[in-house]
Amino acid sequence: MDQQSGAALFSASFKAHAFPAYAAMRAEGPAAGFTMPDGKRLWLVTRFAEASEMLKDQNRFVNDISNALTEEEYAALFQQSTEELTPEQQAMAALTDEVLSGQLLGVDPPDHSRLRRLVAIPFTPKYIEGLRPRIQAIADALLDAAEARAEATGRHEMELIDDFAYPLPLTVIAEMLGIPEEDRGRFREWSQAAVSFTPADRANRAMTGKLIEFIAYMQALVATKRADPGDDLLSGVVIAEMEGDKLSENELLSLIFILIVAGHETTVNLIANGMLALFEHPEEYARLRANPDLVRSAVEEMLRFYGPVEMSLTRWAREDAVFGGVQMQRGDQVMALLASANRDESRFPDPDRFDIAREPNRHLAFGTGIHACLGSALARMEGQIAFTTLLARLPGLAPAIPRDRIEWRDATFLRGLTRLPVTWDG
Repeated sequence: MDQQSGAALFSASFKAHAFPAYAAMRAEGPAAGFTMPDGKRLWLVTRFAEASEMLKDQNRFVNDISNALTEEEYAALFQQSTEELTPEQQAMAALTDEVLSGQLLGVDPPDHSRLRRLVAIPFTPKYIEGLRPRIQAIADALLDAAEARAEATGRHEMELIDDFAYPLPLTVIAEMLGIPEEDRGRFREWSQAAVSFTPADRANRAMTGKLIEFIAYMQALVATKRADPGDDLLSGVVIAEMEGDKLSENELLSLIFILIVAGHETTVNLIANGMLALFEHPEEYARLRANPDLVRSAVEEMLRFYGPVEMSLTRWAREDAVFGGVQMQRGDQVMALLASANRDESRFPDPDRFDIAREPNRHLAFGTGIHACLGSALARMEGQIAFTTLLARLPGLAPAIPRDRIEWRDATFLRGLTRLPVTWDG
């Protein structure tokens, strides 16, 4: 694959027509590669079996670039990616790089094991199930507000992402972390800055500035929790750190970052993408309305069909190796193309068919291995509550604009919509 066609994979316009291209890539082999502007190779693993294998292989493929490159090689790579910035902006970029590279998805054992243990305690099935009444209350309150606006204006319409899909998971994770309500409006801009880059991007001034704002906010939040801890998840992590399970300042900031960003971005996309899939498949939409008990399997099929995560975060080849029939070199970037793996015809019969009762349906929407999404159970519950509530309360829910005006976002790792206006019967 050449540089131009490889770069196109990260664009919103490509996402609109991606699946036939993914099928062609799978037919050619389990790994497709192209050369980035800096001369480095990026490999995309396209088939289910090889993607699963790569994600579980901590020996050949590492999440921490420092375990694949020498200090000199990494310094040269960073210099190359930031050479268009001023010295002050390079210093800012170095700070963001240090914090973001230390987040849970970017480290390897033994650091990964220690960090995951600290945040995994609340994510037990019992704890997640205990959140169900609160999630339901938030969903109902958001639709109460939408219906009140409809009553006042006479127009039964809303922007599904802004008015429902975004505030639902953000409110949940913000309450879990003890983030003040008045601060939550800024998180959308910050988190989108964090997920909108591509592996070929150079650091840029606007994105770096937003991430610096985000880091400054997290630093102030940690200071507040240390001074006056509450009963929230973040306070618990801070207390554990103070009592001896030591984290560096950057590790603590990285944990907060991944919980905030991953804690709502994926669920926003699950809800909006899943609703789009129902709109595109009216027979399955009617089937779910008639059989609400299918919501669990329906959410699994939404995750497979239009998963919220298009591809995994970058892994790095630790050593020269043959994988998927291709020769990879130490330092090459490797990513599992989850959206392709979840349409792999060798794994899923008739993979382009949307079937809300599909069984079995062991997809890779949340990854696999030790870096599988920690909050997958929470995201599934939020999705199940969201669809059950939307379909029960808004009869005739339908898109308010033609399909050709519904667009995918620019975001390398994620598959999400820019907007989804909807209407319902009055």
